[in-house]
Amino acid sequence: MRIIRQFRRTFRPAGKTAQAILRWRRLSFNDAPPIFGNSKPKSGSHLLLQILNGFTQIMPYRYVDADPIRTINKDGGRRTADDILTDLRAIPNGVIGWGYLEATKENVSFLTSSGRVNYFIYRDPRDMLVSQVFFATDMHEEHGMHDYYNSLPDFSARLKVAITGIEQDDLKMVSVKQRYEGVFQWLETPGVLCLRFEDLINNRDSTLNSMLDEVEKSGYKIPTPREKALSILVEAIQPKKSHTFRSGKTGGWKEHFTDEHKKLFKNVAGDLLIRLGYEKNNDW
Repeated sequence: MRIIRQFRRTFRPAGKTAQAILRWRRLSFNDAPPIFGNSKPKSGSHLLLQILNGFTQIMPYRYVDADPIRTINKDGGRRTADDILTDLRAIPNGVIGWGYLEATKENVSFLTSSGRVNYFIYRDPRDMLVSQVFFATDMHEEHGMHDYYNSLPDFSARLKVAITGIEQDDLKMVSVKQRYEGVFQWLETPGVLCLRFEDLINNRDSTLNSMLDEVEKSGYKIPTPREKALSILVEAIQPKKSHTFRSGKTGGWKEHFTDEHKKLFKNVAGDLLIRLGYEKNNDW
């Protein structure tokens, strides 16, 4: 299976480029602006990825990179700023990149340079936590929290740990409040269009229009008429085709948060939901 995956990674770029050449009847893909889609884990990255793949059908891009650029290695170690910049610079012309990157001065300087387009997607922290627990427990055996979550008696206990974070021996996960410090850094960064997962689900057309407007702010004119472009992007959004798909809905946290979880979340996160605009006060 690993050999098959490696084979696909090796030959996918050439195959996708050939498809793009036929679709757009061109050999050069330098016209459209460089695009990078960014996210925090379990916050809608694969929904954003489907939209970016839709972009290749309405603008002359070759393909979307198969692999994300990460801040954290698969073994849990942090990558250096130079390693991340090397990956960003290695994205070929006409290829849309994506990943899970922090708003470091190096990343911000590169990504917000003139003529580039950036998207950052984030999600209601409560839904993010529920998604993370299910993903780490049931769907991804290599996740750093997989064994620990499965050592706990039930989902309720796992959700409490996801809220508070944990640090013991070689196991470390920050609290929900600490997780979202990086979100606020991107929200405060000029040159990045920040998108709420919920808006892509519940206010789809207006949010997609804002994404297309962001491309044209670079000075590039999208060749596909706007109505047709929207139709193509809507068709591209198919959550069930994501290998991490579980529910694809908003507000699912209400089915899992007990009064105890709510109290714990408020104690740990403070006014996080208010600052993000998900609640008007802490009486939820």
